[in-house]
Amino acid sequence: MSIAENWKRVNERVAEAAVKAGRDPSDVTIIAVTKTHPAETVEEAIAAGVTDVGENRVQEFLSKEPGVTSPCRWHLIGHLQTNKVNKVIGKFEMIHSVDSLKLAEKLSSGGEREGITTDILVEVNTSGEESKFGLETDNALELCTGIADLPALNLRGLMTVGPWVDDAAVLSKAFSSLRILGEKLNAAGINGISIEHLSMGMTDDFEIAIAEGSTIVRLGRVIFGARRL
Repeated sequence: MSIAENWKRVNERVAEAAVKAGRDPSDVTIIAVTKTHPAETVEEAIAAGVTDVGENRVQEFLSKEPGVTSPCRWHLIGHLQTNKVNKVIGKFEMIHSVDSLKLAEKLSSGGEREGITTDILVEVNTSGEESKFGLETDNALELCTGIADLPALNLRGLMTVGPWVDDAAVLSKAFSSLRILGEKLNAAGINGISIEHLSMGMTDDFEIAIAEGSTIVRLGRVIFGARRL
């Protein structure tokens, strides 16, 4: 099927999952993840109705973005190294992968120099898998409290990557853990911090994530097909 057909179908699936969970479908934003796909594919997706585009790698984004002339909101969803911070300031609608105070401080100081405030999400490893980025749940309060003191950052919520399993119960637990953490952080009353967004759910598990409260799903293969090598 075409990208336009895939986009229509995935919107229907997101809406169905939201309604089943007693939620408003408009509360869930779909980020179309274009890792390995060229600028012309991004343009085709935007023409089909995509408004938010996700990239995993800074270098790939920097080479691709100049070729995309249609308006869209870019999101950095992959791991961000501190030595690439200056390359991303002002480039993204939101950075989903802040997982240390060191990285947060570097983003804030770069933003202060440029006069730009960056919207971010804190990445949490709710599955406990060593292969995944993200801080441990128990460290989230300390990091969010530290971020609250940084002038050029706006913490909007949390992000996680579900475990690589087919067990719906295991996936639900990983996603519900993020939702519960968000509720605890909001209840903590950290100055200036409001956990509005939960970025969780990808092609194989987004419907489970929506059932557990996801407000942002990051979808690649279900829209674009297999990644290009």
